[in-house]
Amino acid sequence: MDGEELTEQETALYDRQIRVWGADAQRRLSKSHILVCGLKGTVAEFCKNIVLAGVGSVTLVDDRVVTDESLPANFLILPHENHYNGKTLAEVCCDSLKEFNPMVHVAVETGDISTFGIEFFEKFDAVIISCCSLGKKKLINQKCRKLSKRVAFYTVECRGSCGEMFVDLQDYKYSKKKLEETIECQIEYPSFEEAISVPWRALPRRVSKLYFAMRVIEQFEDVEGRNPGETSIADRLGVLKLRRELCETNSLDESQIPDALLERLLTDTREFPPVCAIIGGILGQEVIKAISGKGDPLKNFFFFDAMDGKGLIEDISGPSTRS
Repeated sequence: MDGEELTEQETALYDRQIRVWGADAQRRLSKSHILVCGLKGTVAEFCKNIVLAGVGSVTLVDDRVVTDESLPANFLILPHENHYNGKTLAEVCCDSLKEFNPMVHVAVETGDISTFGIEFFEKFDAVIISCCSLGKKKLINQKCRKLSKRVAFYTVECRGSCGEMFVDLQDYKYSKKKLEETIECQIEYPSFEEAISVPWRALPRRVSKLYFAMRVIEQFEDVEGRNPGETSIADRLGVLKLRRELCETNSLDESQIPDALLERLLTDTREFPPVCAIIGGILGQEVIKAISGKGDPLKNFFFFDAMDGKGLIEDISGPSTRS
């Protein structure tokens, strides 16, 4: 991303944020290209944030047709407009995002992202996916890791009052200021598959209960062939059975994954707008840090639960990539 300098128009438009993180960081942002797949409320918040920040381009992938169920958490879909006529989520969100910042190129890509060749991902600096199956998350992450350049990879999910974000920056180098000195830092990240494969008994004793609960729901959907969010309280017995099996396999006490938490994740499948705003804001901040190379990045999971109002960062890594 060592390209042209900022234009006069860009310098004038982004003057305030240039004062915060500097012209070089803004230049990197303005030359960056972001791929986003899965346009629900949390991702809509993220897209708004990075478009306003002034990235070079955002490419949207989501062929699902807009329905009434799309409206509650996704503010990019205006509720008073009833003329979508079969438009996809990507198309409608694209139109809205263009109005936020005309200097950012926003486009739509159609098709199943899991079928796109590795070369397709080469043109992006960050890939963000949501509403994707377990297998699709692993596959896209693997494709990003096979590229000759480093492509930042993120997954984000929001279920009711709970949310989760995963980050993979591979072998990441960045700088930060300590007093008057600039320090060069390096962090090695595991892939999504490597992270969730770490045995539960090998994790720190106080890992977020939401981490375990999300893995149970994720695996249940995968085994049942469901799309993310296609669960209900009717699945309670099946989920509890899977929890017991996973806890036995991983030598984990079932109390670490409370019934009440699993029931909330099963029943509250729609996104809660305030949670979308929080997680979408943090995701935007992390992508900006990864592109600009400034500031301590998050490693490698972030969890938020509105029931206690806490956000937790957890480093779920094997011995070779643990900080």
